[in-house]
Amino acid sequence: MSINKVIISGNLTRDPEIRMAGATPLCQMGVAVNDRRKNNDTGEWEDYANFFDVIMWGNRGEYWARNLSKGSHVVITGRLRWSQWQTAEGQKRSKVEIVADDIESMSPRTGSNAGPASESAASAVAGPDPVPVEVLGDEIPF
Repeated sequence: MSINKVIISGNLTRDPEIRMAGATPLCQMGVAVNDRRKNNDTGEWEDYANFFDVIMWGNRGEYWARNLSKGSHVVITGRLRWSQWQTAEGQKRSKVEIVADDIESMSPRTGSNAGPASESAASAVAGPDPVPVEVLGDEIPF
């Protein structure tokens, strides 16, 4: 049995881009994930970044391309995929990328991204307005 699962939390290094792969939309983005390591020369802990290419297929990829931007903090769950190709000059190239199954935005929504769609989602989560206490009086409604 094989397991191929990855979870990363980091910031987008560029705005997500959408391109069409046949008839299916493909969202591509870069994510930087910070890590720490001890410098053997100084004995001090240093931060360094790891950079990952992430893709997401279909309508969900289109959604995140519209709602994320460079610097957005995200948590991505997905799987690793290795690909290999040959350049026009005949050189072999390869890379490992993350194929996202799920993306969660950890950044607050601001600007044009906080438009009507986010308001309707917020009202759907909040539910109906509560009944004022004056209307209920002293009776408990259950």
